[in-house]
Amino acid sequence: MVALGRLGDAAGHLLKARGETIAVAESSAGGLISASLLAVPGASAYFVGGGVIYTQTAREILAEIDFEKHPGMRSSSEPYAALLAETMRRRMDTTWGLAETGASGPSGNRYGDAAGHTCIALSGPVTRVFTLETGKCDREANMWLFTEAALDALVVALGEAVSG
Repeated sequence: MVALGRLGDAAGHLLKARGETIAVAESSAGGLISASLLAVPGASAYFVGGGVIYTQTAREILAEIDFEKHPGMRSSSEPYAALLAETMRRRMDTTWGLAETGASGPSGNRYGDAAGHTCIALSGPVTRVFTLETGKCDREANMWLFTEAALDALVVALGEAVSG
C-alpha cells in the first residue's frame, strides 16, 4: 500500500512554506490526490477544498461547468482539465488549481480513451496540462499512478514558480 503522506509530502511542505493555497478537482483518481495532500500535517494551511467530479451532475453542480457553454469540449481531455483547474482555482480563490480527469479502468471511457488515460492540469503561477497513458487496465494501480503524476507535476510547477 502506498503511504498517502509520502505522495503529498513535498507538495504540501512547499505550499505551506510559501503560504500558497490549492483547490483540487479529480475524477478517476477518486480523491487520492486530495487525500495525499491532506495526509500531510498542517494541510489546513494550504488545502482549501475541492471534490471528486465524477459525473455530469457533479461537474454542473460543484464546478458549475456547463458544456453547452463550451462547444466541442468533453471530459477526459486536456481542454477540460485546464478549464476545471482554472475554475476550481478561481471559485476557491486559491493560488493553485489542480484537476485530473480520465479513465482508471478496467475498461476505457465512452469517449474512446483506453483505461490508464488521464489528463492533468495546473492553473496558477505556472500553468500546465498534459496527458498520461499508463497502458494498464488495473483500476487501483491507475488511480495511484494518476495521483503520483499530478503531485509530481505540482512539485515541479512549484519549483518553476520559485525560480521563474
